[in-house]
Formats: sequence, C-alpha cells, structure tokens
Amino acid sequence: MGVQTRTTPMKGTRPTRSGARQNWLPYLYVGPALLVMAIITFYPLFYQVYLSFLNLRAINLIAGPQWVGLANYQQILGSLTSEFYVVTGRTIIWTVINVFFHITLGIFLAIQLNKRGLRGARIYRTLLILPWAVPTIVTGLMWRTTLYDYNFGAFNQMLRTVGMQPISWLQDPTNAFIAVVLFNVWAGIPFMMMVAAGALQSVPEELYEVAMVDGANGWQRHWHVTLPLIRPAMIPATILGIIWTFNNFLAIYLITGGGPAGQTDILLTYIYRVAFLGNQFLYSAASAVAVIVFFILVGFVLLNVRITNAMQEADR
Repeated sequence: MGVQTRTTPMKGTRPTRSGARQNWLPYLYVGPALLVMAIITFYPLFYQVYLSFLNLRAINLIAGPQWVGLANYQQILGSLTSEFYVVTGRTIIWTVINVFFHITLGIFLAIQLNKRGLRGARIYRTLLILPWAVPTIVTGLMWRTTLYDYNFGAFNQMLRTVGMQPISWLQDPTNAFIAVVLFNVWAGIPFMMMVAAGALQSVPEELYEVAMVDGANGWQRHWHVTLPLIRPAMIPATILGIIWTFNNFLAIYLITGGGPAGQTDILLTYIYRVAFLGNQFLYSAASAVAVIVFFILVGFVLLNVRITNAMQEADR
C-alpha cells in the first residue's frame, strides 16, 4: 500500500504537466499570426468603422473632424433613389453576368480539353490559362489601348474592314459596361476551367459507358453524370468567383475608370471615387460605404457556409 501511495501521485502529475504544455503550444504557434492579423486587418477595420461616424473630409483635416453618429449612413441609405442603391444593383448585375459565363464557359472548355484523343491538349490548356496567369494590370491596359481604342483599336479596325461603323466602346455607358464585362469574362474563365478540368479527372469512364448503354445522349451524360460529380469542386470555386468578382476593382479601374460619369462604377470603385476623386474627398462617407459592403460580404459568406455544410452533410 505504501508503494502505491508514492507511485500514484507521480503517475497523476506527469499527464497534467504534459497536458498543460500541449494546451499552451497551439496558442504559442498561432499567436504571431493573430498579432499580424490584428495589426494589418482588425485595427484598420475598426478604425474604418470609427471613421464612418465622423465627418472627415479634406477641408477639415487640420481643424479636426467632428462626431456625427449615423449621419453618413442616413445620407447613404436614406433614399431609395440614392446613388448607392444604383451602384449596388449594378454590382449585383455585374457579378451575376460574369460568374455565369465564368462557370458555363469554363466547364465547357474543360469538357472539350478532357476528350480522348485530343491532340495538343497540353498546349491548348497552357494557352487558355494565360489570361488568368498574366497580371491584371498588364492585360487591362492591353485591352484598353489595343482593343477598345476608337481610332486604332483592333475591334473597331475589324468593324471598318467589314464596312461597319466603329463603336465608341469607352464613351457610351452601355458599351463601356459591355466592354468591361467582356474583359472580365475573358480573364476569369481560366480559373473555372482549371477547377473543372481537375474535377473531371476523378469522374470514372465506366459511368459514361453505363449511361451510353442506357441510351443517354451526350447532353444527358453531361447533365446526369458530369455535373453532379464535379459539383463538390465547383461550389467552392463559385463562391470564390462571386467574392472576387464582387470586389474586382482593377477590371473596372483599368478599362473604364468607372466612367463615363460613374456609369460603370461598382461598389469598390464607387468607394474610391467618393474618397479620392472630386473636390471634397469624403473620407467618412467612403468609410461608411465600405462598412456596408463588409457586412454584405460577411452575410454572403455565412449564407454560403451554411449552404455548403448542408451539402456536405447530404453527401455523407
């Protein structure tokens, strides 16, 4: 009994010390990352929220801004005819159109590249991924100067060749919106194509053979076999595509700059215009719009997390 009383505490204390070290180790490893996140992410976010309650603008930088509470939000959201709602609607239309063509054309190209006996498939895949691999600032300036220029652009040169009148791509609001959508669709297809191409590698050929024996044509095989099996990979890619397109500042800024007269602005370029363009430099108003956009995206992310979790549980 004496031996047992001496050995029992020793056995009980060792797991406690080891467990304490194991409990603290994750915090020690994660701590530096959390510190960096706090400095470069959380502090600017909270400071942005603080600025949205002030009346900070260029004319009162020296005198100091005043606390105005919810006045900026009331000015932005107070009227259904305000510019904010117009730009928000345009941003939603912009996102839906782009993501729709990204997904449909990306899957279509991936299916074509996945066909047996296609010669030069690697070359085609490399060429098709270039729009996504090259920096957006390079491709954006290239499209603006060499394709959309009214006098010397390639598109208008082709129209003149066939006897048609050149199009004012960047001066007309409708044409400018079409122009920037064409550019962003072209730049975003490769990402969806590569995701779909990777997912197609895991689809068993036997399923297509069984579908052919059952009398399914090509469209039916893709609808009932291909799409359901690549859906787990395409859902996260679609969520990322929606967020990227919603926040795609460079595509608008490089092609149209939000013009003409703000008619191609989406929310991020609208924030930039309110904060840094014009004569007033409405920093607090721009911060209020940024906070609203932040909560819109947070709501979208939470909704999609809920949907994807439901789908994962259904797959199980």
